[in-house]
Amino acid sequence: MELRMTTTFPDVSISTERLVLRPFEEADIPAHTEMMNDELVTAWTSVPHPYTAADAEDWVRRIAPAERTEGRGIVLAVTEFLTQRLVGTIHLQNTNWRTLATEVAYVTAPWARGEGYATESVLAVAQWLFRVQQFERIELRTAADNTASQQVAQKIGCISEGVLRNAWIARTQTEDGGWADIRTDLIVWSLLPEDLEAVPDRMADAGYASFTDWN
Repeated sequence: MELRMTTTFPDVSISTERLVLRPFEEADIPAHTEMMNDELVTAWTSVPHPYTAADAEDWVRRIAPAERTEGRGIVLAVTEFLTQRLVGTIHLQNTNWRTLATEVAYVTAPWARGEGYATESVLAVAQWLFRVQQFERIELRTAADNTASQQVAQKIGCISEGVLRNAWIARTQTEDGGWADIRTDLIVWSLLPEDLEAVPDRMADAGYASFTDWN
């Protein structure tokens, strides 16, 4: 007889010295709408374009909460500790509760890029997953030309495992200002608990905050 396992993440908030990662709230809808209409978000994700307030409302009220309650993963809004403004999202998805593995995706708002927020928030989630949730593997998939996303994977200690050829549809802007679909490869990265051992020292040397508090 197979033992029953926990198949949902807890309703959690994770804090670093600069950021608070928490569930989405109604007040996030305007900033989330603006963030998801950014050109880089449109290019590298599959979100609707244009991304409307109705899309944001559906995300905040239905889609994001269901990811956790239905056991697929968890969605967290990334906010600045001091200003409380929305600066990104972290999405754990395609979670396998038997193998204790999940895939992480992330978006950074255009007004918050260059601050290292994506690296800080993904690393905080990774530490929570490995140390508290006892997970064994995190996977990332980055489009072949999305160098910013690849740099995040490298900074937190991910190992590149290979390429999924022609596996993703990105978007490119056309001369008339519209968008056209283009096929691209995906680079697969993984992070295991032992990969994190040297990361805190490297991040501290680079000036990043510590990642220790969750509730």
